[in-house]
Amino acid sequence: MVNWGDSISSIGELFGVDATSILEANMLSQDSAIYPFTPLLVPLKSESCKVNPGNFYCYCPNGFAVDGGLAAALNCKPEKKKFPVKLVIILGIGFGVGLLSLFLFVYKLYQLLKRRRYRIHKQKLFAQNGGFLLHQRFSSYGSGGKAKLFTAEELERATDSYNQSRFLGQGGYGTVYKGMLPDGSIVAVKRSKTIDRTQIEQFINEVVILSQIDHRNIVKLLGFCLETEYPSLVYEFISNGILSQYIRQQDRESSLSWESRFRIAGEVAGAIAYMHSAASFPIFHRDIKSSNILLDDKFSAKVSDFGTSRTIPLDRTHLTTAIQGTFGYMDPEYFHTSQFTDKSDVYSFGVVLIELLTGEKPISFARAEEERNLVAYFISSTEENFLSQILHPRVAKEASSKDINAIANIAARCVRPNGKNRPTMREVAMELDGLRNSWRCLQTEQGCWLLKDEDSEAGQGPPSEDLIISFSLETEHNSF
Repeated sequence: MVNWGDSISSIGELFGVDATSILEANMLSQDSAIYPFTPLLVPLKSESCKVNPGNFYCYCPNGFAVDGGLAAALNCKPEKKKFPVKLVIILGIGFGVGLLSLFLFVYKLYQLLKRRRYRIHKQKLFAQNGGFLLHQRFSSYGSGGKAKLFTAEELERATDSYNQSRFLGQGGYGTVYKGMLPDGSIVAVKRSKTIDRTQIEQFINEVVILSQIDHRNIVKLLGFCLETEYPSLVYEFISNGILSQYIRQQDRESSLSWESRFRIAGEVAGAIAYMHSAASFPIFHRDIKSSNILLDDKFSAKVSDFGTSRTIPLDRTHLTTAIQGTFGYMDPEYFHTSQFTDKSDVYSFGVVLIELLTGEKPISFARAEEERNLVAYFISSTEENFLSQILHPRVAKEASSKDINAIANIAARCVRPNGKNRPTMREVAMELDGLRNSWRCLQTEQGCWLLKDEDSEAGQGPPSEDLIISFSLETEHNSF
């Protein structure tokens, strides 16, 4: 701060600096007047702007740097541009956001294309596995079907990705796994192992037929899946396996009782009779055998495996097809003529009846040559009165000779060489139903006497077998 009487020189002397440096610092000349109480800048180094512009206050316009001192006609030169840190930061942030946006866009596009490819792949598999053929078959019957179309993911979750611990068995057309649906119901998932055109047609055929059948002794189809490499069927789970594994057991613990065998025969006969005559369109099973009959937790029979089955128009009596079936159960007349009729199913059922009586396989090379064919061996034993020698031990012990002879008579008529001489499945079911009613009456004699007394009081006899079976079939009938 300038006081009265101060000069540039006196102020320089006071602070020990050059007067010129004070003038330069305050942008004054030698002729400039200073006034009391005017603030002055006093550089503490005795240097000029020219000597050390970096450490000295030198004035130049914005964008220029000092080049020389005031005493030497101070020059200003363009200032070197500093590194644009803020600009770099802004550009870096923008580049990062752009790169991230590009990455997200590419990722979303990849996911979209992946889903599209997966959808196209599933549509291709759906067509490959007969989806359009199935739709056409359903349309021809005027029905959309009752079975559910499962997704591949649903079946993978149900079977724990087809875990080996869920494996139930393997047949000619695929592998069966145990599964659990989200609602807790237990199912059997039959996964085809080939995609041959013939197999696909059989697969679709089974879906169409089982979607239109509702009978307590026919396995229920719950749904199917066509969008996997190999198509799958979803059935109700039948817990006790196949009939064949029980009828051949010799020990009492694991073999079926005569009562169970008798009941199973009647249930299977009723199911086949339903297919032949009670359904809206007659259905020929074409592969009746003991390994295609399942047993539930109460050992009730469930006819299964409708892959080779066919529906036929009401005005036709037979199908002319390539020979299909299981050796030993196959109708010899069908084998020679290629014409499959309802009597061909009757023949196969007759073989199952013989199995229930004897516990033997239809064909076995372990037996003597004259005994290898079970049907021929059974017929000869019946004609020579040696039937008791080929009966299963439990049948021989528990069944009466009257019941054995009655069942054997039915079986013998079912396997007659000429199909025209065989009974229909409706007649077989009626006979078995009548025999079972008689057998139950013998087991509960008092109940039968009461029934007899009531019939006498009413002035009428017992209901006819035809009425009984007709009522039974009608109650099972569920049109397409």
